[in-house]
Amino acid sequence: MNYNIKKIKLDFPILKKKINKKKIIYLDNASTTHKPKIVIKNQSKFYKNYYSSVNRSIYTLSNYNSNKIESTRIKISKFINSKSPEEIIFTNNSTESFNFLANSLSKEIIKKNDNIILSIIEHHSNIVPWYILSKEKKFKIKILKINKKGILDINNLNKLIDKNTKIISISHISNVLGIINPIYKIIKIAKENNIITIIDGTQIICHKKINVQKINCDFYIFSGHKMYAPTGTGIIYGKKKILNNLPLWKTGGGIISNINIDKNNINNIQFINSPWKFESGTPNIESIIGLGNAIKYINNIGINNIIDHEKKIIKYTLNKLNNLPFIKIYGCKKKLNIISFNIKNIHCYDIGMLLNQYNIFIRTGNQCAIPIIKWYNTSGVCRISTAMYTSKKDISIFIHKLKKIINLLK
Repeated sequence: MNYNIKKIKLDFPILKKKINKKKIIYLDNASTTHKPKIVIKNQSKFYKNYYSSVNRSIYTLSNYNSNKIESTRIKISKFINSKSPEEIIFTNNSTESFNFLANSLSKEIIKKNDNIILSIIEHHSNIVPWYILSKEKKFKIKILKINKKGILDINNLNKLIDKNTKIISISHISNVLGIINPIYKIIKIAKENNIITIIDGTQIICHKKINVQKINCDFYIFSGHKMYAPTGTGIIYGKKKILNNLPLWKTGGGIISNINIDKNNINNIQFINSPWKFESGTPNIESIIGLGNAIKYINNIGINNIIDHEKKIIKYTLNKLNNLPFIKIYGCKKKLNIISFNIKNIHCYDIGMLLNQYNIFIRTGNQCAIPIIKWYNTSGVCRISTAMYTSKKDISIFIHKLKKIINLLK
């Protein structure tokens, strides 16, 4: 297929926006992605023509939207190749997903003096919930480090594992380094030691074809807003045999099949089956439906076509950046869609602020990953991240303006 970048850009209305008569160049896609017309149009259509509650009534609109949500569940299942749509749970975002899994798993699986393994590259959302619970439940957290190239040190993993290791929770790709981690090796080692695995796929979900059955993890987490869908949708894939035995964390309406009250006492509450029993309360209906439309859009373009395009863009970007003076690029050269860098003796915020004057939007700071930032002995980095709509022209303008900034500040 001929990848028509001009046509794809036209599908994203915000990319036509001008500030001070200049178009924007958006290079912060690891934070969130923009939304195509199919998503925006259908969001408006939903509010105008179909809005209602779901899962609790038999009237036409409620049934229609309930079916739309389940249709999105099926689309996600196919997108990541899970065995069944019933292995897909909706949350509000990846942060809530981690809080849900940490709290649920720690109720029964993690005991006092047990331990879990995280890595130094993790996003705060995969650190803080575990840390807080470790203080309450009295379990330990062990940290897997990286080597000089920024790759997780698998040789050290076996040294961290002992008979009390219950969970390994690792990012599929670092949101700072853009390096794909050796999760197949990690999961193989985990399975040999009867350890539950959680993979954070938030940064990779629409930049690489994901097959959870092939990966063979127990849980896989990602967010809709990083794959061209509205905010407010998180997804947990979990193996059905584990989900069926997973205790609840968040409870409320919509998940109860029966409540018995005997002599003014509640003596028995019965819940519906998974995955629905984990989705209490009114869901983010419009965003879940929007996620279904975003997946439809990605499928129309073709995930493999998107991957091929982004490979060319990131290769082009790295070649251009490597020719700049005073630059430090973090991690090895083999990256997916994320590049973090600094310019010697220039603060990352200064770079970001000056690029903003040219309507070039990048991420600066600690990237919600302070441990890895500290590991590199810096206070923050400049991060650029590409998407399906990033063009060579975007990168060329970014490089040209970055050169001007370096010349200005040096």
